Amino acid sequence: LAKHPEIKALMKPDYNLIWVVVLMVLAQLTAFYLVKDLDWKWVIFWAYVFGSCISHSMTLAIHEISHNSAFGNSKAMWNRWFGIFANLPLGLPYSISFKRYHMDHHRYLGGDGIDVDIPTNFEGWFFCTRFRKFIWIVLQPFFYAIRPLCINPKPISRLEIINLLAQLSFDIVIYYLWGVKSTFYMLAGSVLGLGLHPISGHFIAEHYMFLKGHETYSYYGPLNLLTFNVGYHNEHHDFPNIPGKNLPLVKKIAAEYYDNLPQYNSWIKVLYDFVMDDTISPYSRMKRQLKGEVKQD
Repeated sequence: LAKHPEIKALMKPDYNLIWVVVLMVLAQLTAFYLVKDLDWKWVIFWAYVFGSCISHSMTLAIHEISHNSAFGNSKAMWNRWFGIFANLPLGLPYSISFKRYHMDHHRYLGGDGIDVDIPTNFEGWFFCTRFRKFIWIVLQPFFYAIRPLCINPKPISRLEIINLLAQLSFDIVIYYLWGVKSTFYMLAGSVLGLGLHPISGHFIAEHYMFLKGHETYSYYGPLNLLTFNVGYHNEHHDFPNIPGKNLPLVKKIAAEYYDNLPQYNSWIKVLYDFVMDDTISPYSRMKRQLKGEVKQD
């Protein structure tokens, strides 16, 4: 910032995010209606080919909203309510809990017992062969859901209860209106999209140490168009209050800080390398013992 104070001008809400999220919700509602009478094989096909992409993209929209990118820091609660709305087509309550744990990830990156992005000791110990690592990738959404309860359980908040009740009500309405196939499409799209899926390469690309000494990596490939530029991950951790839309500008302005860092051009290759490289496993993360006072949401 001392060298490039113009970056401060990028620290503002991305109001276009609001309309993109609304359109994504409408797209999924349309899909719920269209799949209700299809054969099961086509329900599964479209859940993976289309629903999974929208669902995973929506989790990254929620990531943006968790940083108050939709309405700005001055309207934090507007962002929380909007996150609950964006959560609806995923089928599973996610937004409010993600916000609480994700802020810890930014404050205490790699903090043992705090950052639940770090795999558990069991994950590192058991998923150590190529076949087991493949299964671990398939089951990633389940580990991300269970891990906080094992590593850093927090008391349930009022907003989390509201998130849960809103989600259950929405799921019941979808089942009542359009039946089991639409409900299955909704839930399967979320599970498949966060598991064995090209976009899921970002989970591993962001912080797994393929190169010693480098614990955060950026990806500059085309899938950033579907993921609100989450691939610009060094830039994001440097400036978490800059919306994803503006992160390419950060890289352009401060190119001397980012151009020479290790980077990825393919999330699919990241998944392949993770499985096939016997030196990489869920243990391949930087873990820190935190000292001093720890403040959590």
